[in-house]
Amino acid sequence: MTKSATSNGTRDSRQAKRDPEGVRRDILSVAMEEFSQNGLSGARIDEIAARTRTSKRMIYYYFSDKESLYQRVLEEAYAKVRGGESDLELDDLEPAAALDKLCRFTFDHHRRNPAFIRMVMIENIHHGRHMQSSETIRQLNRPAIDALEGVLLRGQKGGIFRDGIDALELHWQISALSFFNVSNAETFSFIFGDSLFTEKGQETLSRHVSDMVLRYVLMPGHITTIGKNG
Repeated sequence: MTKSATSNGTRDSRQAKRDPEGVRRDILSVAMEEFSQNGLSGARIDEIAARTRTSKRMIYYYFSDKESLYQRVLEEAYAKVRGGESDLELDDLEPAAALDKLCRFTFDHHRRNPAFIRMVMIENIHHGRHMQSSETIRQLNRPAIDALEGVLLRGQKGGIFRDGIDALELHWQISALSFFNVSNAETFSFIFGDSLFTEKGQETLSRHVSDMVLRYVLMPGHITTIGKNG
């Protein structure tokens, strides 16, 4: 080992001791960019090390290997969106307003975090095998359905939401409308132009996604509620 390598290793060790959580966050942030841009096979640990306050050796110290780091990044991506949903405090809102807020949050989160969408796409290419071995991801995502179920139940009890709406299916619909906006942005805008992907176009789409979901869920006599929440 060269003197320079020894010096770098000592510096990394000191940095990790001073701020271990900061080092981990730094690695995960850069790794998210690297994996989302280049996929699991194309991502390079050397590149992540070069862009962080650490070294390849220290990355392996924290995360064992490349696949473990990828799985941890995937968990962090889901933790961010689910944490944002929890912060919405939907229980404090009347049901239609709560559903509107959830739809708008999902659409806006996805468009402002394209790395999350790319990570999900990459994991689907790998047939979800890293998610299957992550108990953390299972625990993170179940509350999303429970929260939506709670909003639906309150709306149904209040007589403004139709009966027979399945929370899991509704979550799928909201996710699908929000996901396509990012996953197919490049091809869609190339074929049809980029008017929908301007700031104004995105705001309009966000509002209309919420309107579509509310029109599906609301009882006919409560359709006018949409305008108040849009």
